[in-house]
Amino acid sequence: MINKNTLLILFAGVLALSGGILSHRLSTTAVPDALPAIEFSFPDSTGTQRNINEWQGKILIINFWATWCPPCLKEIPEFIKIQDEFADKNLQFIGIAIDEKSAVEEYLETIHINYPILIAGDEGIALSRQLGNIVNAVPFTLIVNPKGQVIHRQPGELSREQIIETIRPLI
Repeated sequence: MINKNTLLILFAGVLALSGGILSHRLSTTAVPDALPAIEFSFPDSTGTQRNINEWQGKILIINFWATWCPPCLKEIPEFIKIQDEFADKNLQFIGIAIDEKSAVEEYLETIHINYPILIAGDEGIALSRQLGNIVNAVPFTLIVNPKGQVIHRQPGELSREQIIETIRPLI
Protein backbone atom coordinates (compact mmCIF):
# COMPACT_ATOMS: atom_id res chain seq x y z
CA MET A 1 0.00 0.00 0.00
CA ILE A 2 1.27 3.50 -0.83
CA ASN A 3 1.60 5.82 2.15
CA LYS A 4 0.45 9.47 2.16
CA ASN A 5 3.97 10.91 1.78
CA THR A 6 4.69 8.81 -1.31
CA LEU A 7 1.33 9.79 -2.78
CA LEU A 8 2.01 13.47 -2.08
CA ILE A 9 5.45 13.28 -3.70
CA LEU A 10 3.96 11.52 -6.73
CA PHE A 11 1.21 14.15 -7.02
CA ALA A 12 3.73 17.01 -6.70
CA GLY A 13 5.84 15.43 -9.41
CA VAL A 14 2.87 15.17 -11.78
CA LEU A 15 1.96 18.81 -11.08
CA ALA A 16 5.54 19.95 -11.69
CA LEU A 17 5.70 18.02 -14.95
CA SER A 18 2.33 19.41 -16.08
CA GLY A 19 3.40 22.94 -15.18
CA GLY A 20 6.65 22.52 -17.10
CA ILE A 21 4.84 21.27 -20.18
CA LEU A 22 2.30 24.11 -20.03
CA SER A 23 5.04 26.67 -19.47
CA HIS A 24 6.95 25.31 -22.44
CA ARG A 25 3.82 25.44 -24.65
CA LEU A 26 3.14 29.06 -23.69
CA SER A 27 6.70 30.25 -24.17
CA THR A 28 8.52 31.13 -27.35
CA THR A 29 8.41 28.14 -29.63
CA ALA A 30 9.98 26.89 -32.80
CA VAL A 31 7.20 25.16 -34.72
CA PRO A 32 8.23 23.72 -38.08
CA ASP A 33 5.23 22.26 -39.89
CA ALA A 34 3.15 22.29 -36.68
CA LEU A 35 0.55 24.80 -37.84
CA PRO A 36 -1.87 24.87 -40.77
CA ALA A 37 -0.88 26.62 -43.97
CA ILE A 38 -1.12 30.35 -43.57
CA GLU A 39 -3.77 31.89 -45.75
CA PHE A 40 -5.20 35.36 -45.37
CA SER A 41 -6.29 38.42 -47.25
CA PHE A 42 -6.94 41.79 -45.58
CA PRO A 43 -7.11 45.39 -46.78
CA ASP A 44 -4.27 47.80 -46.15
CA SER A 45 -4.88 51.36 -44.92
CA THR A 46 -5.71 52.52 -48.46
CA GLY A 47 -8.38 49.82 -48.80
CA THR A 48 -6.35 47.70 -51.23
CA GLN A 49 -6.87 44.00 -50.58
CA ARG A 50 -3.53 42.27 -49.87
CA ASN A 51 -3.01 38.51 -49.90
CA ILE A 52 -0.16 36.62 -48.23
CA ASN A 53 0.66 35.03 -51.59
CA GLU A 54 2.19 38.38 -52.64
CA TRP A 55 5.15 37.55 -50.42
CA GLN A 56 5.48 33.86 -51.31
CA GLY A 57 9.08 32.62 -51.15
CA LYS A 58 10.20 35.27 -48.65
CA ILE A 59 11.14 35.04 -44.99
CA LEU A 60 8.03 36.54 -43.37
CA ILE A 61 7.72 38.15 -39.99
CA ILE A 62 3.98 38.48 -39.39
CA ASN A 63 3.16 40.70 -36.43
CA PHE A 64 -0.34 40.94 -34.95
CA TRP A 65 -0.61 44.27 -33.13
CA ALA A 66 -2.97 47.04 -32.06
CA THR A 67 -2.71 50.79 -31.54
CA TRP A 68 -3.96 50.42 -27.94
CA CYS A 69 -1.11 47.99 -27.08
CA PRO A 70 2.02 49.70 -25.64
CA PRO A 71 4.33 46.67 -26.19
CA CYS A 72 3.16 46.52 -29.81
CA LEU A 73 4.04 50.15 -30.42
CA LYS A 74 7.38 49.66 -28.67
CA GLU A 75 8.36 46.91 -31.16
CA ILE A 76 7.52 48.78 -34.35
CA PRO A 77 10.58 51.09 -34.53
CA GLU A 78 12.90 48.05 -34.25
CA PHE A 79 10.87 46.20 -36.88
CA ILE A 80 11.31 49.19 -39.21
CA LYS A 81 15.10 49.06 -38.71
CA ILE A 82 15.27 45.30 -39.31
CA GLN A 83 13.09 45.61 -42.44
CA ASP A 84 15.52 48.22 -43.81
CA GLU A 85 18.54 46.16 -42.85
CA PHE A 86 17.38 42.83 -44.31
CA ALA A 87 15.01 43.77 -47.17
CA ASP A 88 17.66 42.75 -49.70
CA LYS A 89 17.99 39.38 -47.90
CA ASN A 90 14.46 38.25 -48.85
CA LEU A 91 12.91 39.37 -45.53
CA GLN A 92 9.43 40.89 -45.34
CA PHE A 93 7.57 42.16 -42.28
CA ILE A 94 3.78 42.23 -42.42
CA GLY A 95 1.82 44.03 -39.72
CA ILE A 96 -1.72 42.81 -39.07
CA ALA A 97 -3.65 45.35 -37.02
CA ILE A 98 -6.40 43.90 -34.88
CA ASP A 99 -7.88 47.34 -34.62
CA GLU A 100 -10.30 49.79 -36.22
CA LYS A 101 -9.22 51.34 -39.53
CA SER A 102 -9.52 54.91 -38.19
CA ALA A 103 -7.23 54.16 -35.21
CA VAL A 104 -4.64 52.56 -37.50
CA GLU A 105 -4.77 55.47 -39.97
CA GLU A 106 -4.32 57.95 -37.13
CA TYR A 107 -1.31 56.04 -35.80
CA LEU A 108 0.24 55.75 -39.27
CA GLU A 109 0.21 59.56 -39.50
CA THR A 110 2.69 59.64 -36.59
CA ILE A 111 5.25 57.14 -37.91
CA HIS A 112 6.58 55.99 -41.26
CA ILE A 113 6.31 52.19 -41.36
CA ASN A 114 8.23 50.65 -44.24
CA TYR A 115 6.29 47.40 -44.44
CA PRO A 116 2.65 46.58 -45.23
CA ILE A 117 0.11 47.20 -42.50
CA LEU A 118 -3.08 45.24 -43.00
CA ILE A 119 -6.25 46.01 -41.08
CA ALA A 120 -7.97 42.86 -39.86
CA GLY A 121 -10.01 43.80 -36.79
CA ASP A 122 -11.63 40.81 -35.11
CA GLU A 123 -10.79 38.57 -38.07
CA GLY A 124 -7.12 39.13 -37.18
CA ILE A 125 -7.74 37.88 -33.65
CA ALA A 126 -9.33 34.71 -35.04
CA LEU A 127 -6.43 34.23 -37.48
CA SER A 128 -3.83 34.64 -34.74
CA ARG A 129 -5.63 31.97 -32.68
CA GLN A 130 -5.74 29.66 -35.68
CA LEU A 131 -1.98 30.17 -36.09
CA GLY A 132 -1.13 29.22 -32.52
CA ASN A 133 -1.88 32.24 -30.33
CA ILE A 134 -3.41 30.04 -27.63
CA VAL A 135 -3.15 32.74 -24.94
CA ASN A 136 -4.61 35.55 -27.11
CA ALA A 137 -1.45 37.62 -26.63
CA VAL A 138 -0.86 40.96 -28.28
CA PRO A 139 1.62 41.42 -29.78
CA PHE A 140 1.87 38.00 -31.37
CA THR A 141 4.49 37.35 -34.03
CA LEU A 142 5.21 34.50 -36.42
CA ILE A 143 8.39 33.92 -38.38
CA VAL A 144 7.79 31.92 -41.55
CA ASN A 145 10.52 30.39 -43.72
CA PRO A 146 10.53 30.80 -47.53
CA LYS A 147 8.75 27.43 -47.86
CA GLY A 148 5.79 28.87 -45.94
CA GLN A 149 6.46 26.92 -42.72
CA VAL A 150 6.07 28.63 -39.36
CA ILE A 151 9.44 28.24 -37.65
CA HIS A 152 8.87 30.51 -34.65
CA ARG A 153 5.95 32.00 -32.82
CA GLN A 154 6.16 34.60 -30.09
CA PRO A 155 3.35 35.62 -27.78
CA GLY A 156 4.35 39.00 -26.37
CA GLU A 157 7.27 41.19 -27.35
CA LEU A 158 9.88 39.93 -29.80
CA SER A 159 13.40 41.31 -29.45
CA ARG A 160 15.84 42.13 -32.20
CA GLU A 161 18.14 39.40 -30.87
CA GLN A 162 15.38 36.76 -31.11
CA ILE A 163 14.58 37.81 -34.68
CA ILE A 164 18.20 37.77 -35.83
CA GLU A 165 18.86 34.42 -34.15
CA THR A 166 15.81 32.89 -35.87
CA ILE A 167 16.37 34.31 -39.37
CA ARG A 168 20.18 33.95 -39.49
CA PRO A 169 20.07 30.32 -40.78
CA LEU A 170 17.61 31.38 -43.49
CA ILE A 171 19.68 34.23 -44.92
